[in-house]
Amino acid sequence: MSLAIVTGSAGLIGAESCRYLDEQGLEIVGVDNDMRRTFFGDEASTDWSRKQLERNLHRYRHESLDIRDESGIDALFARYGRDISLIVHTAAQPSHDWAAREPKTDFTVNANGTLNLLEATRNYSPDAVFIFTSTNKVYGDTPNQLPLVEQETRWELPDSHPYGPHGIDETMSLDSSMHSLFGVSKVASDLMVQEYGRYFGLHTGTFRGGCLTGPGHSGAQLHGFLAYLVKCAVDDTPYTVIGYGGKQVRDNLHSRDLVRAFWHFFQSPRAGEVYNMGGARHSNCSMREAITMAEQLTGRPMRWSYEEQNRAGDHIWWISDVRKFQAHFPDWRHEYDVEAILREIYEELQTRDS
Repeated sequence: MSLAIVTGSAGLIGAESCRYLDEQGLEIVGVDNDMRRTFFGDEASTDWSRKQLERNLHRYRHESLDIRDESGIDALFARYGRDISLIVHTAAQPSHDWAAREPKTDFTVNANGTLNLLEATRNYSPDAVFIFTSTNKVYGDTPNQLPLVEQETRWELPDSHPYGPHGIDETMSLDSSMHSLFGVSKVASDLMVQEYGRYFGLHTGTFRGGCLTGPGHSGAQLHGFLAYLVKCAVDDTPYTVIGYGGKQVRDNLHSRDLVRAFWHFFQSPRAGEVYNMGGARHSNCSMREAITMAEQLTGRPMRWSYEEQNRAGDHIWWISDVRKFQAHFPDWRHEYDVEAILREIYEELQTRDS
């Protein structure tokens, strides 16, 4: 039996991973206790997603387990042992604003929870591939030091800059910057995953995501930029743009494109590898550009306002350079751009059940 454990299985990337792995014929154990509801309120609950997985996937089993529960994680891995061929670790506290409210919770979920999973993998399933969803926030606000130029609808980096044509690669420094407390907890887990690959020889891959999104996102004000924006547009709910003139740029990667990248890594894993992974130059937009596209989808203006003070440590401009991953796995490429992602989110919101 080839079995995958997916943490955060009802979340955006976790649920997409479960669906894809089910298509590939793997047995799946999903680990999710709907902490997103605790973080962001009832509107962000992933319970609807769990119900969909249990209803639609024939090889899915659910465990309502907290990744901070060391004995519970150990028992789970001991139960399946070397039948486990893949761990996709997506469970996290994902917001810098929320992390500042409860730093201990943020750190124990992101760092200690990851350590529990790594130790269980090493002790019970050492041949398994361990895939970790990290974040571009590990670079702190270093990208804000780039020589950005203000344009009509976005900030942009000149083509003459080394990062201009393709985006930011993995050589950007993690030091001497403001990370936010969330960024620090993700740095800790990011480096731990690398170290278990390099030191213990586990097959670990770290994917530093930009703006990961898609129709399966339970978007909330504090997390889930595109999904929350489209939700506000559909519901005619007021939306607040925070800082940088609304011209801050994000690259947007569809969850399906990311999970296909996971699958490529699973087929030919490496030890302790790190990849920047996002929409790159293929799929990116500013806040203002996203609002315009959402208005075109709904056929009416959005009710949005502007707050001058930006979030501490927030990026003005982020576009991922994904060429390292493409060099290692040349058969992978983007299938979705921003317009296609927005359209899918919009269509999903018309039919989503609770």
